[in-house]
Amino acid sequence: MRRWLSSVIVTLSLLFSATATAAEDELIFFRIGNGSTAGTYYPIGGIIAASISNPPGGVECADGGACGVPGLLASAVATAGSVENVELISRNMLESGFAQADVAHWAQTGTGNFAGLPPIESLRGIASLYPETIHIVARADANVASLADLRGKRVSLDEPGSGTLVDARLVLDAAGISDADITVMHLPATRAAVALREGKLDAFFFVGGYPAPAISQLAGQADVTLVPIGEEVAKKLTGAGAFFLRGTVPQGVYRGVSADVPTLSVGALWVTSAQQPDDLIYAITRVLWNDNTMRQLQVGHPVGRRIKRENALDGIAIPLHPGAERYYREAGLLD
Repeated sequence: MRRWLSSVIVTLSLLFSATATAAEDELIFFRIGNGSTAGTYYPIGGIIAASISNPPGGVECADGGACGVPGLLASAVATAGSVENVELISRNMLESGFAQADVAHWAQTGTGNFAGLPPIESLRGIASLYPETIHIVARADANVASLADLRGKRVSLDEPGSGTLVDARLVLDAAGISDADITVMHLPATRAAVALREGKLDAFFFVGGYPAPAISQLAGQADVTLVPIGEEVAKKLTGAGAFFLRGTVPQGVYRGVSADVPTLSVGALWVTSAQQPDDLIYAITRVLWNDNTMRQLQVGHPVGRRIKRENALDGIAIPLHPGAERYYREAGLLD
């Protein structure tokens, strides 16, 4: 009897130990909605996902292993972009995603381009990453020197669900150009670049950090120009309460761009849902801004050099997630 009881106790102890180990080794999956593989969101999302991941069983950070959040496995997910990301977050189909500052604000408040739709009140900010630049790419032989020259041309505004489509329409509206004035196409950047190179498209919009891979590749294969956003249009889209900032695409960023091109930019945010655990978002935010992640971003992509902790709260016009807010207060970036 004693032998049987002892055997039961040992078995239960081993079972408890195995259960505890399984619990400790449980993975936390965390998806980051990016954009198309041709844009800037995707490579930056991949770097961040790798940096914040630290699944069970790996080598400790101090020993040269992962320096991410213990137990976390993050993944970068290709999507249509800002609009789709905030919508997927609202439906619990993504844990987080990247979105333009204007799109995030309109979605969270049910205003702007989201007017008439139920506001995504649970949308919360993790960080402002970098400024996204409006690119208007045209074939060199299409004779498009200004926005006005787009009239009568075949122009891609990007695909539905992208932040580029939202901003392209705002720019065209400010320039007094309607859909009736152009032949509208809805191609993601990769397909738009191919169509332009093959002479099936005259110009396309793209919003993202420079240099954008799709545009760099295109500029190496065909003669292209960047269309400037002039002062009259810029005035209508900047100023108090606006999300756009004046900016330039510097000369030499793309082959054939021999002078600075005036344009506009908008902040790229990392957003999540209020339903995500405070401790998890705190840990993710802390790892995002640690030295290891900063090194990975700086060497991993040119845009990564413009991601800086001191700019982490710039242009965030939606509530911060409490976990992120806790980190910024501890870091002295919030009172």
